[in-house]
Amino acid sequence: MINLSVLRAVCLALVLSTGTTGCASSIATWIVNTRNAQGDNALAHGTLQDASAAYKLALQVDPANVHARAGLTAVQLEIAAQAYRDSKFVDALEALAIAAKYDPQSVRLQQLRSDVEQARLRQEIVLSNYPSYRETNLQIRREYRALDRNVAKILEYLKAFGYSFDTAQLTKAIDGSYELNADIARVTNRLISYRQLVESGSPESEKRTGTLAPAASLLPLP
Repeated sequence: MINLSVLRAVCLALVLSTGTTGCASSIATWIVNTRNAQGDNALAHGTLQDASAAYKLALQVDPANVHARAGLTAVQLEIAAQAYRDSKFVDALEALAIAAKYDPQSVRLQQLRSDVEQARLRQEIVLSNYPSYRETNLQIRREYRALDRNVAKILEYLKAFGYSFDTAQLTKAIDGSYELNADIARVTNRLISYRQLVESGSPESEKRTGTLAPAASLLPLP
């Protein structure tokens, strides 16, 4: 239950601070400003769901509030962008639909929607050609991350030579560099094969023989 004495005190404070005589109007203005401030703070800290909730609450009180509309649009565009990067295309389109209610002419919105729709189409083509593309993609990424560990070892050898002046450390760095080059060549070849499989598909004959079918150029990949 609302404490009437507190409400009267709030009204009096708002009247004195805003110069308005309507208590209801003053409270509404205070609520909208408070929610907008909460939304701005949440957006600045990257807590997008909290920011979205705050701006929506502001719009419930004042649907035409320019600040809240712009804030909610910005939040939904960022939510859509993150969903797009995570391949969550349905979530991205839902966020874009909310943003379109408040700024349908947004250039970024139009571009992002186009990117999402094109990515979803490409995903459907890839899935039809190479259903296990996702697992292979993850494996290749793990292999590239392993290269970072090899580089780190080489840097350790160089650092050790910096204080020991033992050329054996340089020999280890050289050997590690040769191994790194061999690993890079191997992973690069796998990446090339992966691209070809994504473009042309992965037929059963290919799985048995290990040969690659000629690229069909189904995807506009660079």
